[in-house]
Amino acid sequence: MREAETIAEMKSILEVALLTATQPLPIDELLKLFAGRMERATLRMLLDELRQDWAERTLDLVQVASGYRFQAKAEYADVLARLHPERQPRYSRAVMETLAIIAYRQPVTRGDIEQIRGVTVNPNVIRQLQ
Repeated sequence: MREAETIAEMKSILEVALLTATQPLPIDELLKLFAGRMERATLRMLLDELRQDWAERTLDLVQVASGYRFQAKAEYADVLARLHPERQPRYSRAVMETLAIIAYRQPVTRGDIEQIRGVTVNPNVIRQLQ
């Protein structure tokens, strides 16, 4: 019975670490939670169990290139977008002219842009486009 409690405790530790992380956690970071008392295979098994535990809930445990993270299910994307609506950036005329030159004449240097526009390119314009 103690082993079952230990597995539940380990899953809880993984769950809280993943839910509170600000970025995906790689396997090596997750192993640090257990101070070398766990093997990679065991950790992967526990992560799979967590994924199954959350399958019917609002979050999915997903593996991305940089590790594991919880993310909202796709069906909630429209609702969550209301919290942080994306606004189209407004660009000045200088920014739009510079962007048009870059799109039409690429590759292009700053000197080329200045020659075509006839004015010095403001460093903030280039920074904004980057």
